[in-house]
Amino acid sequence: MRHTTDQTDDVVITGGEVLDGTGAPARRADVVVREGRIQDVVPPGKTHEGPELDATGLVVAPGFIDLHSHADFTVQEHPSADTAVHQGVTTLLGGNCGFSPFPVAAAEELRGAAGFLASGVDFQWTDLDGYARAVDADRPAINMATQVGHQALRTLVMGPDERPATAGELAAMRSLLAAAAEQGAFGFSTGLIYAPGSYASSAEVAALAAEAARYGLLYSTHMRNESNELLASVDEALDAARRSGVRLEISHLKAMGPANHGAVHEALAKIEAARAEGVDVTADVYPYTASSTTLTSRLPGWAMDGGAARLLERLMERSTRTRIATGLRARFGHDIDPAGVVVAELPDGPYSRFTGRSLAEIGDEIGTDPAEAALELLAAHNATVSIVNHAMSADDVSAVLAHPLVSVASDGWTLAPSGEGRPHPRSFGTFARVLGRYVREDGLLTLPEAVRKMTSLPAARLGLADRGEIRPGRVADLAVFDAGAVADHSDFADPWRLATGVRHVLVRGVPVLRDGTATGARPGRVLRRAG
Repeated sequence: MRHTTDQTDDVVITGGEVLDGTGAPARRADVVVREGRIQDVVPPGKTHEGPELDATGLVVAPGFIDLHSHADFTVQEHPSADTAVHQGVTTLLGGNCGFSPFPVAAAEELRGAAGFLASGVDFQWTDLDGYARAVDADRPAINMATQVGHQALRTLVMGPDERPATAGELAAMRSLLAAAAEQGAFGFSTGLIYAPGSYASSAEVAALAAEAARYGLLYSTHMRNESNELLASVDEALDAARRSGVRLEISHLKAMGPANHGAVHEALAKIEAARAEGVDVTADVYPYTASSTTLTSRLPGWAMDGGAARLLERLMERSTRTRIATGLRARFGHDIDPAGVVVAELPDGPYSRFTGRSLAEIGDEIGTDPAEAALELLAAHNATVSIVNHAMSADDVSAVLAHPLVSVASDGWTLAPSGEGRPHPRSFGTFARVLGRYVREDGLLTLPEAVRKMTSLPAARLGLADRGEIRPGRVADLAVFDAGAVADHSDFADPWRLATGVRHVLVRGVPVLRDGTATGARPGRVLRRAG
């Protein structure tokens, strides 16, 4: 087989246990790949023409589809996408939580709105078409699908200010959303805990969701609150879907803070009830009890009015800084534990040594309390501080993961296998962790069901009719893995470790991983939704 070029391979994957992605039991079969597509799935032992890839003792599955990624901001920096490929992921959906690298007019404005993601993005484009051309020119190893983010729309039309949209501004955002849809975006997303998206009313969100529905897009939402107002936030998301008719994806469903643990059960019941009414809603989850985001998202909403530059000015004003600290302290013991908020990454500066340390530890070392320590970090590092926040219940994670309406998704953005800082291990291990821990070790999911949650379920949410299942005519995005050995190795103390046990990965029929080693082939591209 050719495996160091991007030419489409013809190959027969022989002797494997085929899980077709539908949730059906495995069956021994050979998968015939011709010109980048699955030509046939036939009983083993049948005579085939062409080279063979031996999968004896291994599982052959559709390539995994990560329904919630932020790698649209990092794929150009590391187009070989090692962390994803080594887990069997062949398609990433970006544009989540309201953050997308388009549309854009002034690069610095959008970089300010997505600073913890966008440090390596040059924004040499204005729209999805330009972004797709730039990424395709870098020849990624895997496929990148896109959504258009509410943060990007609001930043371009209104800037970073805390105020309602005028009728004209709302019309302008709808027009930009429509343009992205016409260029092939798969969805529209919101991140309603992040400024300036958090300044939007429910009516603004519903109006934009209606525009998304007009084009058949998915609406993905990082809800307004995932702690003490989780259930009200689920209601807001469901109401937007009812009012607009949009297909709804509730992103990384969870309950933050010990006082709110267990609330996911009622959230899931609300989702089930809405489905029974005819609302097209599902959710996704990552298999960890910690989240990862920007430290600014933990501040009172008003503190970010005007963007990061205005926050830095406020932190220089003693009385205003005191108000911000008071607002942050009010969340401690409730939905934020200062001992559980750990610095994941900092730009160079006076406190860079505190990467991997909690706010409580940092406060002790510099002689102040955790709230003031957080503000000191932000002031000294240009308001760009990434965190890992340990605040969830393992039982809640299991309950959400086990639900049949929930896809597996990483919420990750780290694609490089090595680097600086302490990024969340979900970028390195989400899919392997589900297969190893939650299937093989804990028995929470059967293997066919876990694979369904990684393949046909997310494909159906996106409308990817030619991916997500092993059947003739589908694109040959395939993952071949050892079900008895697949495992994640990344953890919070030592995240820079790739998953193992995935033996071969094919993207459009081209091996990007062979015998557990990257081939150097980069046949991926930016996918476009069919109009």
